[in-house]
Amino acid sequence: MSDQNSPVSSHAAAGQNQPNPSSAPAEYSAKSIQVLEGLEAVRKRPAMYIGDTGIRGLHHLVYEVVDNSIDEAMAGFCKNIEVTIGKDNDITVVDDGRGIPTEYHEHTKKSALETVMTVLHAGGKFDNKAYKVSGGLHGVGVHVVNALSEWLEVESRRDEKIFTQRYERGKPATQVSEKGATDKRGTTVHFKPDSQIFQTMVYEYDILANRCRELAFLNMGVSIKIADLRDGHTETFHFTGGISEFVSHLNRNKNPISKVVHFSKQEGDKWVEAAFQYNDGYVENIFTFANNINTIEGGFHLVGFKAALTRTFNDYLRAHNLAKDLKITGDDLLEGMACVLSVKLPQPQFEGQTKTKLGNSEMKGIVESVVNEKLKQYLEENPSDARAIIGKAMQSASAREAAQKAKDLIRRKGVLETSVLPGKLADCQSEDPAKSELYIVEGDSAGGSAKQGRDRVYQAILPLRGKILNVEKAPINKILNSEAIRTLIMAIGTNFAADFDVAKARYHKIVIMTDADVDGAHIRTLLLTLFYRYMRPLIERGYIYIAQPPLFLVKKGKQESYVFNEQALEKLLSEIGKEVSIQRYKGLGEMNAIQLWDTTMNPQTRTLLQVTIEDAVKADELFTILMGDAVEPRKQFIEAHAKEVKNLDI
Repeated sequence: MSDQNSPVSSHAAAGQNQPNPSSAPAEYSAKSIQVLEGLEAVRKRPAMYIGDTGIRGLHHLVYEVVDNSIDEAMAGFCKNIEVTIGKDNDITVVDDGRGIPTEYHEHTKKSALETVMTVLHAGGKFDNKAYKVSGGLHGVGVHVVNALSEWLEVESRRDEKIFTQRYERGKPATQVSEKGATDKRGTTVHFKPDSQIFQTMVYEYDILANRCRELAFLNMGVSIKIADLRDGHTETFHFTGGISEFVSHLNRNKNPISKVVHFSKQEGDKWVEAAFQYNDGYVENIFTFANNINTIEGGFHLVGFKAALTRTFNDYLRAHNLAKDLKITGDDLLEGMACVLSVKLPQPQFEGQTKTKLGNSEMKGIVESVVNEKLKQYLEENPSDARAIIGKAMQSASAREAAQKAKDLIRRKGVLETSVLPGKLADCQSEDPAKSELYIVEGDSAGGSAKQGRDRVYQAILPLRGKILNVEKAPINKILNSEAIRTLIMAIGTNFAADFDVAKARYHKIVIMTDADVDGAHIRTLLLTLFYRYMRPLIERGYIYIAQPPLFLVKKGKQESYVFNEQALEKLLSEIGKEVSIQRYKGLGEMNAIQLWDTTMNPQTRTLLQVTIEDAVKADELFTILMGDAVEPRKQFIEAHAKEVKNLDI
């Protein structure tokens, strides 16, 4: 991704700009009020409904259609869902639910099918009659997908008949018509995203497949098939163990120290289900859901779970005279836990249009009560597991106390004494984080070139010598005893672990700039592991980038060209012919300050890759494989991807 910043969408709304009396309209009346009819509002402000018009928004269209099918499954009427990526990046979603009603709708004076597809905030999820629980109550649904598609065709199989209608950019292109008879039921939605709306039109199989797998885990017994007609790749997800299998999947490359704990209970019209298992690692891995929506920012259901976890384990310690001088905190009990918490409720309240945090305060007490009851029963019935978990928590508590001195040091130097920054840091002049960049550079040699070549106004340089600690295999006290990590934390300014505060980040562009060799790739992976495991909001805010230095310098006479990969080199050589000299850069230190600025640091010419998390489950699995203790998964990963290697440094 290039770092040339352009807004996802640009809105010009009344009142946003400073008033200019000389250009003010002569009349402000009812005629001045613009009303966007139907789905025009969606096309005018797409990011308000799907988050953005990049790769996330593109895939969100599929999620909305699949979520409708999942709602049918939660209501007990759907068992099979099929998602197909067409050769032209069109999408087809088929289910065997009840089909969309097609009869005349009294209020809209049109077919119920056309109403669902074209009217905002229309659907069967608002009165809790057709659907007791559902994923979406914000009006973001299939009508939004329709509005943002070049074309969409829907087929409803209902009452032994097939009804169809076609839309183009949200508007009906045909009437609802009866196509024929059938003994099947369900809905088919076939659509092509609109190139006038989206910045990218290519679907990524892995992103959609991981969401399908996630939904199959969360909805025990539902079968979800995904097929990619572009390359023939097909998978079917069906889990009879539900979220218990989800937890086993999360821990499959780790070393569990307990069995998978699973419990569920209905409280009135609300349902709580949780599964967790401990491993011998140091990182918590909790995924929370509300009506199948991944609440990545947590919410009241997560607050209730954590409160119950701490209370129940401490009650167990006191009841069995296991309490010692060490006090076990919630953080100690979360270390090494893989957990899936899923709640279902009739009227979910999500904070934000993209539904990332559950705001129903009543769920805190409900979840806390259920977890207290079920967890207490589990601990009494499984004393060996209880001892193993408590033993690990006590080790965590000891490490936490040992780390407190290091954390206090970082807090004192990084916050209380703001003028004291790491000696190796060449800071920038700007005090505005939004305009400041931090380059984390491999080695003193490259650091020297970067310091000389940078723009001192907004670019800071932090050279790191050698490889930092692998945090995947280290407790918190060992991490904070690492001088390189302490230096990095102090430079960024956010503190660490439980004290981490992304709002205190001193730079909103943190660029990893390492050599284009195996060691450089290893250092980059170690840094990304640190950011993902302990400073993840930096990634979620889009603050982390990877520099793309050139791999070759090609000279022919006085002409010089920088080349960034083998493929580009072959293309260039085929164009300029023979009698050229080729220099391969194995280290950034081989470039002088001017070269490093021109190729890698100048915003006008550089290319930066922004680090994002499209799928947290997949990211967790990848870091575990690459940086964890288990050798066999890493061996299998290398064997599976060996043919994809383009440049091998040996």
